[in-house]
Amino acid sequence: MLDPPMSRDTVVAREAAAIRHASGESRTLAASLPRLVLDARRIAATIIHGLHGRRRAGSGENFWQYRRFASGEPSQNVDWRRSARDEHLYVREREWEAAHTVWLWPDRSASMAFTSDIKRDSKLERALIVAFAMAELLVDGGERVGVPGLLAPTASRDVIDRMARAILHDPAPRASLPPTFRPGALSEIVVLSDLWSPVADVAAMLDGCSGGGAHGTMAQIVDIAEETFPYSGRVEFIEPEGAGAITAGRAETWSGDYAKRLARHRDELRAQADRIDWLFAIHRTDRPASELVLHLHAALTAGGGARIHAPRHGAGARSSPAAAEPAP
Repeated sequence: MLDPPMSRDTVVAREAAAIRHASGESRTLAASLPRLVLDARRIAATIIHGLHGRRRAGSGENFWQYRRFASGEPSQNVDWRRSARDEHLYVREREWEAAHTVWLWPDRSASMAFTSDIKRDSKLERALIVAFAMAELLVDGGERVGVPGLLAPTASRDVIDRMARAILHDPAPRASLPPTFRPGALSEIVVLSDLWSPVADVAAMLDGCSGGGAHGTMAQIVDIAEETFPYSGRVEFIEPEGAGAITAGRAETWSGDYAKRLARHRDELRAQADRIDWLFAIHRTDRPASELVLHLHAALTAGGGARIHAPRHGAGARSSPAAAEPAP
């Protein structure tokens, strides 16, 4: 027996309700940020600091140490305030500026707000925790950190606060992939996203970012439901970024095809990463955020030499089941 047709108002109302669910309106980003910042700082504090051993004096923006003034140096190097407290002249040294720049891109598009369990982080929250923790570690290790299109590279000790403010006050549409920009040859790029974008779009992003010789890592952050497809019965799937909705009469019959598409999508992502010698990692939100931070930290410490492929469990589809509501 066929279900009676629904009115347009009913359809629109159901789609709006599903999108609100996917968008996580009950946990706005502004309300979540303090917790995310604390989680990130706690993770960073557990990891050994100091990438590349670059903490040394030189031309930079952060204070490093005072040292005695040496004969023959320009007098403008003297820190007169510090010298006034002693009988010697002192020079105020700053940190060496020849560090790498690491660009962090946390995907903040609508699909990232999905979580299949409100007790766990959404993909967006997990991406921000990892980005904040990485920023803290990198700056502590003498590196400069930036967010493409949002935050210029900085080695400031309050980098997490700067990132949080920039994200909160960003009026631009939330894109899934980094904007087109040209990082320097010594730069590293970390893309934290669910990577459900078409592979052609991902390939174009990689070509643009790596054109100047920069290296990077794509970390795919997914919810457990996006890997296991635990749905059964009549289910309506809403694509939260405007691609429409689709209803499955018996969702469990889609599981096999979904797993094949997921595997194919990930194989294509790996191939694109390998093509330009980038790294590819998979992270699930039911795992500790510290796992991904440690992987990324180790890869950057090794200068990009460590492959951090995750086990090939689960599989890809072009679209994520980012909002699933039982259909009547």
